[in-house]
Amino acid sequence: MSIENCAPIHDLRMQLGECPIWQPDEAALYWIDIEGRAVHRFDPLRDMHHGWPVPSEPGCIAFHRDGGLVVAMREGIALLDTTSGCWTPMVDAPYEPSTMRFNDGRCDTAGRLWVGTIYEPRDHPHAALHCLERGILRDSGKRATVSNGVAFSPDNRIMYHTDTTSHCIRAYSFDAVTGALGESSVLRQFSTDRTNNYGGRPDGAAVDSEGAYWCAMYEGGRLLRLSPRGDILREIPLPVRCPTMLAFGDVDLRTLYVTTVSKNRPPAELAAHPLSGCVLRLRVEVPGLREHFYCP
Repeated sequence: MSIENCAPIHDLRMQLGECPIWQPDEAALYWIDIEGRAVHRFDPLRDMHHGWPVPSEPGCIAFHRDGGLVVAMREGIALLDTTSGCWTPMVDAPYEPSTMRFNDGRCDTAGRLWVGTIYEPRDHPHAALHCLERGILRDSGKRATVSNGVAFSPDNRIMYHTDTTSHCIRAYSFDAVTGALGESSVLRQFSTDRTNNYGGRPDGAAVDSEGAYWCAMYEGGRLLRLSPRGDILREIPLPVRCPTMLAFGDVDLRTLYVTTVSKNRPPAELAAHPLSGCVLRLRVEVPGLREHFYCP
């Protein structure tokens, strides 16, 4: 796949685009702008965009079974009514918001929302992976500095989780019935040397219908498709340096939607990569998986 096959879905520019998810019943893409403090929706068939302001920086979103969006923000988790724009608080933040906020997350097949945090000083692994189940938030005990890359295998027996700061993706055995995480192994460890052939660090991710793990390589300007053993099956170069996450969408789930960053990037980089901050799309051969909804 060449860069020429990748195009923006709209002329909107995100400061820090993240967490794209496809709503199959609406045939629409949702995503967030963390620094822009907004939730976005785009209907590709009608070429229609809509946005909602968010009270504090959103880290991830998930579809609620009864409608609307579950939004994990710096100050806590709340339900956004996408019809009225009204907010309903769900859970307070379990951390000190001055140094931490919610980050990447995803629902499992039982309707739990697994959501991690980011420790903003980034000098210690004080962030954690949490699980929101029926309105109760618990700490899974899995630590990170920047929690990212939550995704599940098609058989729901593996949970993937990334610590972007350590450049490491781990695979945990997972019990979808109880929500218990078991033994873990390293799916892939990327080099932390940013001076010698640096290929970026793993950020947000998604799993396709064949069980391959796709990850956005932040500052690497590429997407990687990894086998369940961690082998690189495919590399797709992008016309931006900082992709953040990807989602499978459209009716056949064979369009990749990729969020990207523009804020705090060097002027020379933005000049060389003018699509930075856009949501990009490109076609792939293997379809993805439908997103699970949060169940209260």
